[in-house]
Amino acid sequence: MLCLGLPAVPARPQDDAASRAAAAEAGGAAPAAAVRADAEDEEAPSSPLLDPGVTTLEAGPNSAYRLEVRAPAKLRALLVQHLDLARFREQPDVAPIEIARLAAAAPAQARSLLEPEGYFNAEVEVRRVDSADGRSPPTVTVHVVPGPKARVGRLQIEMQGPFAAEMEAGDPALRRRWERVQARWPLPSGAPFTQAAWTAAKNALLAALRSRGYASANYTGTGAQVDAQANRVRLFLVVDSGPLYRIGEIRVEGLERTPESAALNVAPFKTGEVYSEKKLLDYQEALQKTGLYEGVAVELDLDPERADHATVITKLRETPLQSASPSIGYSTNIGPRVGIEYTHRRPFGYDVVASTKLQIARDEESASLDLATYPDPRGYRNLLSLSAGRIDAGGAPSDTQRVRLGRELATERLDRLYYLEFNRTTVETDTEQNTSRAVWANYEWTRRAVNNVLFPTRGFIWRAQGGGGYAVDDEEDQGPFARLYVQGSWYQPLGGPWYSLLRAEGAQVFRKGDLQIPDSLLFRAGGDSSVRGYGYRTLGPKRDGAVVGGVVMATGTAELMRRLSDSWRDWYLATFVDAGSAADDWAAIDPVIGYGVGVRWRSPVGPLRVDLAYGQREQALRLHLSVGVSF
Repeated sequence: MLCLGLPAVPARPQDDAASRAAAAEAGGAAPAAAVRADAEDEEAPSSPLLDPGVTTLEAGPNSAYRLEVRAPAKLRALLVQHLDLARFREQPDVAPIEIARLAAAAPAQARSLLEPEGYFNAEVEVRRVDSADGRSPPTVTVHVVPGPKARVGRLQIEMQGPFAAEMEAGDPALRRRWERVQARWPLPSGAPFTQAAWTAAKNALLAALRSRGYASANYTGTGAQVDAQANRVRLFLVVDSGPLYRIGEIRVEGLERTPESAALNVAPFKTGEVYSEKKLLDYQEALQKTGLYEGVAVELDLDPERADHATVITKLRETPLQSASPSIGYSTNIGPRVGIEYTHRRPFGYDVVASTKLQIARDEESASLDLATYPDPRGYRNLLSLSAGRIDAGGAPSDTQRVRLGRELATERLDRLYYLEFNRTTVETDTEQNTSRAVWANYEWTRRAVNNVLFPTRGFIWRAQGGGGYAVDDEEDQGPFARLYVQGSWYQPLGGPWYSLLRAEGAQVFRKGDLQIPDSLLFRAGGDSSVRGYGYRTLGPKRDGAVVGGVVMATGTAELMRRLSDSWRDWYLATFVDAGSAADDWAAIDPVIGYGVGVRWRSPVGPLRVDLAYGQREQALRLHLSVGVSF
């Protein structure tokens, strides 16, 4: 790529030349598409001179002089960091003649530092004042008045290559795309100019082309021409799109143990599709989700001769055959916890991943064995799961044993899971113990359309479950039942640093009479990701004073979030209201309300949420701590 930017030293008023040009000339055929914006005759807006602050570098034991830099705050830090007067102040034995040389060079040096920030008419004055007693080091003062900031004048962007040829031939989709690219150019006529913004704008324009089909797009010429007297910068770019790339074969490298098919089967594209950067990123994420590889790199072969069937090169480093991972943590739902997980990724030579998990917490204990096949040609994995667990919440401990056989498909935006399950759950209260058993089939569907899976601020997440089966209880009552659950979360920016979240969920079990189905298939509310201000699974119908599972459940959340500041972009303050409950029928449901404030941190594994909630019915405060997005 040829990318010529600003000149090293643009013209200043005291220079003889009115302006100094730094434009890259690009030859070739007449451009097929161009955008121009002329604003050279507009009066250059001038920035009001603020009172320049001062940064003082006091003289230490080895200092040859005391330095004061007077300039607006944002520029002052730049000058203090890079001026030779600041850097050499602590050098021992600096002679007076050397101080004079540094002071004489400071104006030109300061101007060269300010020009990339868009100030081409800075006035710089350097003074030296000796101490009154003649024994203390002298004071050198650098006073900078930056003048008005330069702005973009004329802008010209030209497109060449196959993209331009197809567009000129009448392709409406390409013309609309080109119009969107131009509309998103971040340095329009009249915008403040800086070298950093100019570089970022050029990179963004290329990225917009490279990310969707034109992977070898490049500049044949760029230029920025500075008119220092008018405080205007003319911008000029010529882009060659290069050929349109289509996906060909996938070449997998680095495998020693796992079959190549496990990597090929999760590819989210087909041969002949138009290349996009997102498709490769989705493929890379799908490979990582398999758990078979600890290192994944996916790239496109940019050979222009093979653009219509470009090779996707997939470099993999396999995860160790066996691994054991201890864990320790805490949540306000179940308290402190410890656990261990052992995984074998090819037991007895079969294409299966076997995971054994054990977790012990204050209010929950669980053990499980999960077997998952490698992905098949459609990306599905067959599952076999054996699990047992105990949850002590709401005063009614429950023990559940499950055997599950099913299939799963997990993609970036859509997850599908369906299975056949045998479930046995025992619930204890102060006076009785009830055991129910069920064989049932269930289908789970999750759809995500958000800007960020780990920390969404725009879009929605939908989750639905539906299933049915046959249950038998302690009283030998038996019969069919059906179970339905839906949840939706909507994330919406409100402008500036403000964001909102609306969440709602509802569920119901349909059964014959008073048939007791397993409590683990019923519903309770309350806790970190439900109705805050109330304990985990403490909202529901009561039996002998203890909370048990309900046949119906509904909860909702409204949350307002604000980013702390631009320098604390990963930290947010939040205020929220939750409401809902569970019951044996809709007529008996008695929703409760919880509300409060919280802090959010955008951590690498998802949002860390710390909430202080007030449960209106209990008239008490409760702290909630959780990590991750609730689906």
